[in-house]
Order: sequence, then structure tokens, then C-alpha cells
Amino acid sequence: QVQLVESGGGLVQAGASLRLSCAASGRTLSNYAMAWFRQRPGLEREFLATMRWSGSTAYYGDSVKGRFTISRDIAKNTVNLQMNSLRPEDTAVYYCAVARPGSIRIWDGREYDTWGQGTQVTVSS
Repeated sequence: QVQLVESGGGLVQAGASLRLSCAASGRTLSNYAMAWFRQRPGLEREFLATMRWSGSTAYYGDSVKGRFTISRDIAKNTVNLQMNSLRPEDTAVYYCAVARPGSIRIWDGREYDTWGQGTQVTVSS
């Protein structure tokens, strides 16, 4: 069973950058897809970014494309989300997740069965 712990959230001003990290323990992540999602107040969970641990092409949600970048650190068994040009509407709880083995629709939250506890990101105007 893998456990995920997010870190790096906080309060920043609009235009700033933050880097979120998700540390995985319990098993290595080879052959899995990992992703970041967020949930803004009153809204449904939103897909942000995903990539397979092999390092193949990453996919991004339209609202963050060009501003956020997903990456992974094999040695540390972590997946990161670099967030640039933050906006007040990026305020949310951010979650990392690991997909079920063999998942294909890795932009779909229903493909993910392991989630972190979330980290709050607040962007002030």
C-alpha cells in the first residue's frame, strides 16, 4: 500500500510561484501514473496534470496549461508541481494521486485509487 504526503502549500500573492511536492512511500512508483488535482471551494475536483513514472508525455488541464509543470524525482520517489503566475482563482486544496496499474484515462480522477491528504494553496490579489 502506497502512502502519499503533499507539502509546499501556503499563502502567496498573485503572480508568485510555488512548488508542491508529493512524497510516496510503501512502494516504488515504476509503471504507475501520478497526477495532481485540486478542489476549489464549492466546486468539483479538477484535473491539473499527470505523467507516467516512465517520464513519457505529461498532460495538463486547460486552466493550468503553460503555467504549471509536473515532474518526478526518481531518487526521492516524489512527484512535483511547479506553479507559476499564480492567480486568486488557483486558491484550492491540492492533492496528488496514484493511478491504478494499467490505467489509460490518466486525466480522469476515477482512475486513481490512492490520494494524499491535500495541501492548501491560497493566492491573494
